[in-house]
Amino acid sequence: MQLSPLAYDRYVAPARLRPQLWRLVLGVGVLMAVYFLWMGVMAGAIAFVRGGVGLDRALGTIGLGDSPGSLILLLLTFLGMAFGAFAAVRWLHHRPVASLFGPRALVLRDFGLGFGLFMLVALPGVLWFFLTLDLTRGVAWAVWFLFLPLAIGGLLIQTGAEEIVFRGYMQQQLAARFAARWVALVLPSVLFGLVHYAPAEMGGSTWWIVGVTGFFGFLMADLTMRSGNIGMAWGLHFANNMLAILLFTTGEALDGLALYRLPFAASDTEVLLPMIALDMLGMGLVWALCRLALRGR
Repeated sequence: MQLSPLAYDRYVAPARLRPQLWRLVLGVGVLMAVYFLWMGVMAGAIAFVRGGVGLDRALGTIGLGDSPGSLILLLLTFLGMAFGAFAAVRWLHHRPVASLFGPRALVLRDFGLGFGLFMLVALPGVLWFFLTLDLTRGVAWAVWFLFLPLAIGGLLIQTGAEEIVFRGYMQQQLAARFAARWVALVLPSVLFGLVHYAPAEMGGSTWWIVGVTGFFGFLMADLTMRSGNIGMAWGLHFANNMLAILLFTTGEALDGLALYRLPFAASDTEVLLPMIALDMLGMGLVWALCRLALRGR
């Protein structure tokens, strides 16, 4: 399978104008500052609407996304992550925000392709869950449908923001700075895994989940390199999170709009490890199909 360097070179080219590492490090700082500022704005707005409650209580409203409203608010916090990446590329690298995405037509096409292939591979697993696991009901159908448009919009924001940061900003800037391709593939993927570190919810499974998340990030980075845009990674990420947040959850967090709860917790390592192995096999199959679809570009 041949790599098309032209598409990736075009994708990385805007970052090569100002590839200095100090700009990237400072850019990550700007990104985090804007993200936390946005969190403060959201908390302030919630406090105002609720009649002047404290900011800590307002942030607690967002919490773990364990109700429909708090889940939507939690997903909207990722707007700050996207705004932070936009600020970094404009202020420090002096390049267009659109350069984080790649060509618009390719982004839209590859998003649809990635989403469709993921759902195709995931369908047998979804059916297997229904047929073999003792699932319990989550939210009522009426509530689910009522919040579904907002949830889809929130998931597009959340997954898009993470792709913009990790497969867009960081991968582009590292690819522009280092000739070795592995640097731009591995470092953002490791960071992507680490930002999902949540021992309070995951218990003894924490590092396994961090590892499989980093593995997912690496596959998304490779597809971004092959396609020259974030569309395919975004579509796969969106499809994955739709199933993990709106259909099946383990109940510890992000379960405010889940239709079903799995009969085990994320911290139940003994039960979770076979699931993680199957998940990695499924991700590898989706990745292979996506690579096949990209052949010849």
